[in-house]
Amino acid sequence: MIRYWFLLTATLLLSVSPGYAEPQPRISIIIDDLGYQLELGRRAIRLPGPVAFAVLPGTPHGSRLAQFANDRGKEVLLHLPLESVDQDGRIEPGGITLDMSRTGFKAAFADALATVPFAIGVSSHRGSLLTRHPGHMAWLMQEIGAREDLFFIDSYTTHESVALMVAAEAGVVATRRDVFLDHERSIEAVTLEFERLKSLARRNGQAVAIGHPFPETLEVLERQLPLLEAEGIEVVTISRLLQQERNRI
Repeated sequence: MIRYWFLLTATLLLSVSPGYAEPQPRISIIIDDLGYQLELGRRAIRLPGPVAFAVLPGTPHGSRLAQFANDRGKEVLLHLPLESVDQDGRIEPGGITLDMSRTGFKAAFADALATVPFAIGVSSHRGSLLTRHPGHMAWLMQEIGAREDLFFIDSYTTHESVALMVAAEAGVVATRRDVFLDHERSIEAVTLEFERLKSLARRNGQAVAIGHPFPETLEVLERQLPLLEAEGIEVVTISRLLQQERNRI
């Protein structure tokens, strides 16, 4: 009984101690689809804070923008095109499709990764078809796992995605996005999604957002990112957000 009251008292004191504080909510932001538009890509990379940039393979300015981001201390991801339900047979540069053999899959992944220097992780581009298939996701996680320190971000374009489950089975550090900032391209819509991102971070401790190098998205982020510290929200690199998952594996 004495021990019980001692533990209860200690818990109560800790909860009201001036030195005790809840962990600060954290968000990570990834800007997808870099590689086709040079100036908007550069503008995106100049965003304040540790925003990450997902570069499409085989694009006219992808390598150049990856270099530009790395030079400014920003994290770079390979934004790997995965076949989607509505793709209609079109194959994007560096794209992975359901009809590829294991050998073709391996070669396509290696070629795509080689076009995006400084990539420390892989994120899915589209992929509403391929991320449903455990076999192909297993191949992808094998390729990611074979390269030390790469992680995976599921853009989560379908709720039927098995990517995170397969990543966990393969021992690959992974997470998925919580918010698409610009599913609707307007200042008002992006602002609303940014507020939702903050709410999710406060509720869950952390949240991941994906946006694109659209003028509307960049305008909102340029205005909102410098305000987050005063709101008690920390912007962290995606690799730091995933560090807890890496330690768990």
